[in-house]
Amino acid sequence: MTPSRERRSAGLLLFRHTDGGMEVLLGHMGGPFFAKRDAGAWTVPKGEYEPDEPAWDAARREFQEELGLAPPDGEAVPLGEVKQAGGKIVTVWAVEADLDPATVVPGTFVMEWPPRSGRTQEFPELDRVEWLGVERAREVIVKAQAAFLDRLAEHSA
Repeated sequence: MTPSRERRSAGLLLFRHTDGGMEVLLGHMGGPFFAKRDAGAWTVPKGEYEPDEPAWDAARREFQEELGLAPPDGEAVPLGEVKQAGGKIVTVWAVEADLDPATVVPGTFVMEWPPRSGRTQEFPELDRVEWLGVERAREVIVKAQAAFLDRLAEHSA
């Protein structure tokens, strides 16, 4: 039996400063599993990559694929990596930038739905994207990714 390949994702966490404090741009995961969930259903825009692709390049490519927008220029603040409950290792950079969530054109994926029906349906990777205050983001982000919010707060302090 050969060992399974370690799954890795990379992404960009956009942040901005407003009169109400710092906000981060998160996406609500699309598809039927997350449709009625809020807590734990929001994520940094990210995606998987192969071992021979640099994580930074993957983060920028995945931003474009997930949001349908070019990744913003600006200083990239490395926020390191976390290991999610399912074992995936996620690497993220923060970039200070602003964008209008209404301009997002999410990528899609296809899956069999309903299960065991033999029919496939297409769903958006992210069904909505929003700017959230850091405390609100902490309530809804995938649990392991909350570490990125802490690291960003340390950098911005």
